Amino acid sequence: MNTPILIACAHGTSSDVGAAEVNGLRAAMLALRPELDIREAYVDVQQPDLVDVVAGLPDGDPAVVVPLLLSVGYHTKVDIARAVGSRPHSLASAPLGPDPRLAQVLDARLREAGITEHDAVVLAAAGSSNPAAAVSVQEIARQLRKLLPNKVVVAYGAAEKPTVPEAVAALRTAHPGSAGGEGSGRVIIASYLLAHGYFHDQLAKAGADVVAEPLLPSELVAQVALDRYTTAIAGHPVDAAEPAGSPSPAGHAAAANTTQPVSEPVTGNPEAPTSPSPAAAATGLKARLKRLVTKYFPR
Repeated sequence: MNTPILIACAHGTSSDVGAAEVNGLRAAMLALRPELDIREAYVDVQQPDLVDVVAGLPDGDPAVVVPLLLSVGYHTKVDIARAVGSRPHSLASAPLGPDPRLAQVLDARLREAGITEHDAVVLAAAGSSNPAAAVSVQEIARQLRKLLPNKVVVAYGAAEKPTVPEAVAALRTAHPGSAGGEGSGRVIIASYLLAHGYFHDQLAKAGADVVAEPLLPSELVAQVALDRYTTAIAGHPVDAAEPAGSPSPAGHAAAANTTQPVSEPVTGNPEAPTSPSPAAAATGLKARLKRLVTKYFPR
């Protein structure tokens, strides 16, 4: 079998620093697996667009899209699913999170930021309207609590509650000495974001004493991404032809288990639309409006 092309698909950002960090992640993946054909793609803001990258692949070559995203959400369930569903011998892996190695990186970032045993932590995630994303973030928080003795609470930049400023304010109330300097009960934000960009910039305005750096750069994150690729291939070989619409065991497993990532192969005929329920249609409209906002007010 041909070794599948790995399409490392990120969200996209208007931040030069964030874009460089994501490109550095792809470079780290290639350094670990130099035999792979790793290609760049984005679902928003930046080019090349994932749809164009998938459409431009050589005929018959298998491919795996690895979402460089921390949880499931609109981009994994719609944008990436449609892209791989439009081409034979293509599938998508699970996103990067949750994974204990991401908690290890968060722990390292907090220690680099000077955390002490007296500090409280706000684990700040971007947020998603997909309930599975919140479950994923709570799992990362659970894993981080295994590594730290500190109080850890979850907060979001959008879509979910509490917001990061709300969580910081609540911890200020619980830690009245939090404005007194190092070692006296500060509030520290752990940035559960892949790279610098809009959401990370907002964390500085949330009122915490310290904001730790995002996950990248990190070789551990590169290892996670490569493991998602390997797991996707093992669970659903992409060189084997499959009848349109055939469900796969790996796909069922992904739907049933939101805390242990597995590959999420997408099969079916993209030209055979189904009729969504009124609730699903409303959710889809909301998501499309959200994407338009992101396009014209980039992160």
